Amino acid sequence: MARRSLLTTLAGLAAVALAATACAPQKKETGSGTAAPASCAKDQLRLVNKGRLTVATDKPAFEPWFKNNDPSNGEGFESAVAYAVAGRLGFARNEVGWVTQPFDASYAPGPKNFDFDINQISVTPARQKAVTFSDGYYEVQQGAVTVNGSRYAGARSLAELKDARIAVQVGTTALQAVRDQIKPTRQPKVFNSQIDTVNALKNKQVDVLVLDLPSAFYVTAAQVDDSKIIGQFASGSAAEHFGLLLQKDNPLVGCLNRAIGELKSAGELTRIQDKWLGAAAGAPVLK
Repeated sequence: MARRSLLTTLAGLAAVALAATACAPQKKETGSGTAAPASCAKDQLRLVNKGRLTVATDKPAFEPWFKNNDPSNGEGFESAVAYAVAGRLGFARNEVGWVTQPFDASYAPGPKNFDFDINQISVTPARQKAVTFSDGYYEVQQGAVTVNGSRYAGARSLAELKDARIAVQVGTTALQAVRDQIKPTRQPKVFNSQIDTVNALKNKQVDVLVLDLPSAFYVTAAQVDDSKIIGQFASGSAAEHFGLLLQKDNPLVGCLNRAIGELKSAGELTRIQDKWLGAAAGAPVLK
């Protein structure tokens, strides 16, 4: 399951103007099963704090999702996405406030002190029983990790990993991704937990660790010294996605889905992802 189990900046004035003047959407059912409000005009939104968009995330806020443990600076993938969504809803940067919400508590049932939470939260049926999710803003890809100095550290393609001793965690999508895309010459080593795979890499029992990219960033940042992300698998291998989390049946989700759809159509979401989660962040796509 993705997410640590450990900017573009605010959309430009033109995007804000577009969000403010666009025709209101027809009332319809969203992918979450929650009806969208009749209008997404900023002054018509039902918010936790009137006239202000309140966004939650965990603390500490890790890179590359946030920079310098400061969600409000607009830097890092999820900070940039939050401000881009806010811009599409008509909110200026100084009209966005941040609150801290522990990851495990975010999808607990009950009232929320935020309008939406952005925190690498995978959408699952179990969580959807307690909260509402927006459409996906990030499709989770697999990543490959090794240690610096390994013969695989400079690999630029999945084919170059086929002779590696590969570790995966049981019950994850990584095993099938390895078999389908790397087509290794030897069977991957399957471990019961992520920490077991990490220890196998540390102890040189394996050459490469394959796991979801969000976890790969955490492994290299906090768990395995002198390690690196070789790269990420190409789009199309995703089996899960991250969504913005809201209180159950919050109608704001319809407007968030509209904003996310506009960001996708304009190519802005792709640009944000390429900047913060791509080659510049040390995770090039392995062909």
